[in-house]
This record gives sequence, structure tokens and C-alpha cells, in this order.
Amino acid sequence: MKALVKRYAEPGLWMEEVPMPQVGVNDVLIKVTKAAICGTDLHMYKWDEWSQSHCTPPYIMGHEFVGVAVEVGPGVRGVKVGDRVTAEGHIVCGTCRNCRRGMGHVCENSLSVGIFGKDGAFAEYVTIPESNIVHIRPEIPDDFAAIMDPFGNATHTALAFPLLGEDVLITGAGLIGTMAAGICRYAGAKNIVVTDLNEQRLEIAKKMGATITVNGSKGETVEGAMKQLGIRGFDVGLEMSGAPAAFNDMIAHMYKGANIAQLGILPSNTKVNWSDIIFNALTIKGITGRRMWETWYQMEQMLVGGLDLSPVITHRFHFDDFQKGFDIMSKGQCGKVLLEW
Repeated sequence: MKALVKRYAEPGLWMEEVPMPQVGVNDVLIKVTKAAICGTDLHMYKWDEWSQSHCTPPYIMGHEFVGVAVEVGPGVRGVKVGDRVTAEGHIVCGTCRNCRRGMGHVCENSLSVGIFGKDGAFAEYVTIPESNIVHIRPEIPDDFAAIMDPFGNATHTALAFPLLGEDVLITGAGLIGTMAAGICRYAGAKNIVVTDLNEQRLEIAKKMGATITVNGSKGETVEGAMKQLGIRGFDVGLEMSGAPAAFNDMIAHMYKGANIAQLGILPSNTKVNWSDIIFNALTIKGITGRRMWETWYQMEQMLVGGLDLSPVITHRFHFDDFQKGFDIMSKGQCGKVLLEW
């Protein structure tokens, strides 16, 4: 089969002919129809510092996808050939302390499809354990099913704290930040302010439900947005950028006693004004992955209930043209990029 392989420990990605994956006792063989390029895939493509410390080539990349089951192992009971499916990308052990208390998303021993420990879905076929298979309801189109993984990150972050009637600040209008704006609007937030330096992405945020967007490169400020809205601070902050300046800007504009969900990965040398956090009684909650499986139920219900993710998908390429997808991702002038077989 064809697959996009991270063959060498250097920048780049290679389309190769590789053996079909073996189907284990509890595995499902999936014919991939669509996959999406994740920010993590871009890190690995560029072979940056994070990738060098977390990934070991060679391996097949890709963890955001949708496809059809074409073969099931003898131990599989809940999936049949022909089912349309996607998958949770973290394969957990099921026996560590966190798994046994319902916190599989922070399993001590997890593998990550297409990143470490398990070949991924940038291929014509991929095998996934039945325990990780997610059936897709017919109301949910393939385009949305292919991006359930990052939609789950956005859902986990946005719903970390109650949103109904709250004023929300989102720093970072990448894919997850713009989807989070839609989730906040769906969940009843009063005002949603989204900040970024990329006007194209801020336009997507507006389409997803942002009340006001703030482009710092144009001299716009969070203070200006607050003045327009007539508010003295934000009740909930969703930090999606991983930029120290954006994080500290958020800290400075939260209402006393407010809550912050932190998904963006900040540099280790980030300086923080701890007095603002302590004396304003702010709560900061770190977010990773998706809660298994509550986040998936929430995602499904929002999509079936009418949340439209169409604005975040801006480009589609055939898998053979994967380089075009990575090039446009590298420039940052896009929303979500889909690769189709």
C-alpha cells in the first residue's frame, strides 16, 4: 500500500510503498478515505526540537482520519466490515492507576497513533484496536469525522469550565482555537473574544461565532475589546497559542476568581506574574488530549445538534499532493487541510 513515512530523522516526509498492516486478534483494518494534517504532523515534518525528543523514525504519520472497516480480527465483537469509523488516537494500557480511575487520557503507558508506538493513518490502510474505534453517525459528514481528534482537543478545553452566560477570552486562532469559539457559542457563552496575529484565521473565528476578534499586529487590543463590550474582565480563558505574550495578556485581563484552560504548549522559560494569579484567585487547568470517552459523546452531540465546522476546513488535496498541504500549513495561511485518497 501507499503510505507517508517519516523515514529519516530530518525534515521531510516520504511517500512509499509499504507492506499492508497485520490484523491482530482485536484489531480493525480500516481503509482510509480522508485524513487531516495536524499541527503535530507539521512539527514532525519540520523535525523540530519537540519531534526529535518524542519520535523515532521510521514510522507512518497521521492520526486524524475517517475510513471504512474492511477486515476485523477474530476477537472483534462491536465492529463489522463496512462500518464507517474513526478512532481515538491514544492507545491506553487499561491497567495503570489513571486508566482504572477513568482518566485514560493521562495513561502512564499510552501509545500515540502516527506519533510514537503505532503506525498512523497517512496510508491507504491502518489497523486500530477495537477498543479505540469510534462509529460515526450518518448525520456527521466525512469532513467532520476526519477532524474529530482536534475537535476533541477543542471540546475538552472549552468545556473544562461552565460557559453559559460567561465572557470568554480565547488566545490563538489556530484550528483548535477557532473550533473552540464555535463550541463556546454553542454552549451559551455571552461574549467571545479571540486574539491572534493572523487576520485570515481571525476571519474564520468570526464565522465560528466570535463576538470580537483582536489582531495585535494591527494595533488592536484586548482592552479595546473589553471597552466595546462594557466588561471589566473575562470569566473563562482558553489559552490555545502557546505564546508567552498571549498567556500573560490573558492573565492580565481575567476577572477575579476566573478560570483558565491551558492547551497551548508554552516554552519552558516563560515568565509569569504569579502575583496576578495568586491575588486574583485564578484557576489554571492544564489540558491534554480528549477525556475518554466523555469528550467523544459531547462532540457527537454538538455535531448532531447543528454545530457547523465547515468554516475551519479551507483546503483539500489528494494524498499524492501531500507536499502542497504541508507547504500551505507551513505558511500558516489556512485553516484545516484535508488529504483524500
